[in-house]
Amino acid sequence: MNPDPHPAAGLDDPEAAGVEPPPPAAVMCFNASEPSGAGGLAGDVATAAAMGAHALPIVTSIVMRDTADIFDQHDIDADVVVEQARTILEDITIAGWKVGFLGSADNVSAVAEVLSDYTEIPLVTHLPNLGWMDEDQLQPYLDAFRELILPATEVLVGNHQTLQDFLLPEWDSERPPSARELAVAAAEHGTRYVLVTGIALPAKASSKGPGEQFIDNVLASPQGALAGEKFERFDTSFVGAGDTLSAALAALLATGAELQAAVSEALNFLDQTLDAGFRPGMGHVVPDRFFWALPPPEDGAEDGPGGPDGGDDPDPEPDVPSPKGAPRRVH
Repeated sequence: MNPDPHPAAGLDDPEAAGVEPPPPAAVMCFNASEPSGAGGLAGDVATAAAMGAHALPIVTSIVMRDTADIFDQHDIDADVVVEQARTILEDITIAGWKVGFLGSADNVSAVAEVLSDYTEIPLVTHLPNLGWMDEDQLQPYLDAFRELILPATEVLVGNHQTLQDFLLPEWDSERPPSARELAVAAAEHGTRYVLVTGIALPAKASSKGPGEQFIDNVLASPQGALAGEKFERFDTSFVGAGDTLSAALAALLATGAELQAAVSEALNFLDQTLDAGFRPGMGHVVPDRFFWALPPPEDGAEDGPGGPDGGDDPDPEPDVPSPKGAPRRVH
């Protein structure tokens, strides 16, 4: 019997069998558009792609900034924000949410209304430092965020000081609140977990000289710390680190990763993006989300973002450090 010259396509090869492979997990990102490309929606899109997901960017605000400073912002009308989201939600099935800067209290309310129709989908929320906003805009925004976004949030991501100011504004102890105490405060508003970055650890001096400064990054629930990573602190200031971490976590959860494993991978991914960071302008260093796609440096070439002179970032994320770990797997 002669073998079939046209064997049936293997069941384990969808393309050969004429079956489309499944698309990457889609993550809807509500965030500002900003022209530096360091953070905001540009950072979300690049990070999601690097993690093997597909970002659906919803513009909530246009922030006027460069790599050093934020100068102004212009809100997108709340109805336009909702229309963007509803239009694509009728077409694409999403597997994750990421919320960043929403621009105004009205937009917070509009986004919360969209989220309320999809409560089964995990939401990762990033709270950046908003000290650059006018007080008459900032307080209504934070109040709305606390009331409407936190109850829908699976994981709230933020720098330790930013989360303290937001969740525990009356904190008066000489010691800073622990990640667990921040998680307890967040849980009072319905948030399940907090991922606290930039927790300064005491430097350990040795006979060789002053000790190196390490930073802790902790995932916590009201019951206590669940996971985290300790890294050596960079002296360089970065822009876009918080958006990178939260978008990476949202993408990993959307692909079905378990929370603690996703947090560990997201933190290590961030650290390597910072280690490979670059300075495109005269301001701060931008994370390189596609560090794994670049050829290795030649012998003798310097690693890292090239110098500690980062300046003062109005949206600072320098306390999320960058270790030199093993190469991350490419998704």
